[in-house]
Amino acid sequence: MAIHPTAVVDEKATIPASCKVGPYCVIGPNVELGENCELISHVAIYGPTKIGSNNRIFPFTALGIEPQDTSYKGDPTRLEIGDNNVIRESVTINRGTVKGGGITRVGSHILIMAYSHIGHDCQVGDHAMLVNAATLAGHVTVEEWAVVGAMCPVHQFVRIGRHAYIGGGTVITQDVLPFSMTSAKREAHAYGLNKVGLQRRGFSEDRLKTLHRAYRYLLAAKMNTSQAIEKLKAEEQTEDVRYLVEFIEKSERGILK
Repeated sequence: MAIHPTAVVDEKATIPASCKVGPYCVIGPNVELGENCELISHVAIYGPTKIGSNNRIFPFTALGIEPQDTSYKGDPTRLEIGDNNVIRESVTINRGTVKGGGITRVGSHILIMAYSHIGHDCQVGDHAMLVNAATLAGHVTVEEWAVVGAMCPVHQFVRIGRHAYIGGGTVITQDVLPFSMTSAKREAHAYGLNKVGLQRRGFSEDRLKTLHRAYRYLLAAKMNTSQAIEKLKAEEQTEDVRYLVEFIEKSERGILK
């Protein structure tokens, strides 16, 4: 096992021999690492935390620290992180709270850039991306393939739909539509379909045309949201459109349009 002599590793931590733990890392009790993880240097991980395989964690990152919630009283809540993630410098990811379900979850194949924060009880889906200094308050859901731009603060309990793209510096206080491009000049708006991102992920022209028509009803037609939803329900729906309609109907904070 490649553990630098300056690292401090608790005897109750589980670290496979394939892992590399660099200088001045601190790993507390009840931390479990998967195979082939690399902690480059100055990484602090506290438990209960479970991290999957093939993760690279860069300097000054703090994982599994207790939640920044005044109601937290030392409860044994958890952080779970999947496989094949890159977690860059000075990222912070907190454990969950009892009232929020007890677990903060981060999926697999995710890039979390420098200075980003993932608060307690957040759920981050596979292939998502948090750009530099993106900040998720507690209880935020970021679905698969979503991109949260640089210096974006995201309000508690917000849901960001799959394949959404949020431009840098956008303050997010309501749910972000899946497949959308959302950005802000004076205030946050959905500007249309994230066409380039969807093309890069292999969406066919037929899928894109169907989604484009749905977004025309939602954003460009002279209909309110309820009318647009009824229009979409009246037409033959694809899986993408059904998910979009369901996302809007289940929104608790309202959606950005």
